[in-house]
Amino acid sequence: QVQLVESGGGLVQAGGSLRLSCAASGRTFRRYAMAWFRQAPGKERLFAAAITWNGADTYYVDSVKGRFTMSRDNAKNTVYLQMNSLKPEDTAVYYCAASPGNLPRSSHEYDYWGQGTQVTVSS
Repeated sequence: QVQLVESGGGLVQAGGSLRLSCAASGRTFRRYAMAWFRQAPGKERLFAAAITWNGADTYYVDSVKGRFTMSRDNAKNTVYLQMNSLKPEDTAVYYCAASPGNLPRSSHEYDYWGQGTQVTVSS
């Protein structure tokens, strides 16, 4: 079992930055791939970024590439999403997720989810 608790969301102006955190519990955390998904109002939940269990590899959807950086600190059982140069279209609820797979990018491949944290980017 893995439990995820997210934090760091808020309101920011376009061009600003936020860092999301996801604190995990469970002995198997260090062997789980982690990801961030996001869901805008009226839209489906979509993949944004993922990181392998050891942090060696990351993958980002094109719309956030170069602006978002995902990292993990297994000693602290925490993953992060550093979001820079935020745009209004980044406004969404951001969800942390964990998977025993390598670097899955579909929501159904993730077994554990956080509660979500709201990110709002104003024009």
